[in-house]
Amino acid sequence: MWQQRTLSLRPRERGFHLITDEIAQALAEMAPVQVGLLHLWLQHTSASLTVNENADPLVRGDFSRFFSRLVPDDTAYFQHTYEGADDMPAHVLSSLLGCSLQLPINQGRLALGTWQGIYLGEHRVHGGSRRVVLTLQGND
Repeated sequence: MWQQRTLSLRPRERGFHLITDEIAQALAEMAPVQVGLLHLWLQHTSASLTVNENADPLVRGDFSRFFSRLVPDDTAYFQHTYEGADDMPAHVLSSLLGCSLQLPINQGRLALGTWQGIYLGEHRVHGGSRRVVLTLQGND
């Protein structure tokens, strides 16, 4: 069985944000599957999805500081700056981290590890709302 829905995420400031609960809630609103795969597709080129530490918010802060140093705003050789100094850095970070995840479903729930959570990487200072397409395939 295949299912699909789009989840709209509220606007967030630049940084890494746990969205696991929002994804789990959207999954719960779909027809349940016992075993399957949930594919997440972020419909944006200046944000990203990744899985990492879900307990200590210091990890998300460290991610933000690391990636800000890796691809800083106002990089002199970037030419695509039509929407501001954070425009091209956001595109680079989106490509580095990726805009999709494939997650296992077990007994109708996300089969994440104990300390794993789903992050939205917001790479724009003011990125706006974001949309995630959830595609669920599995057996009931």
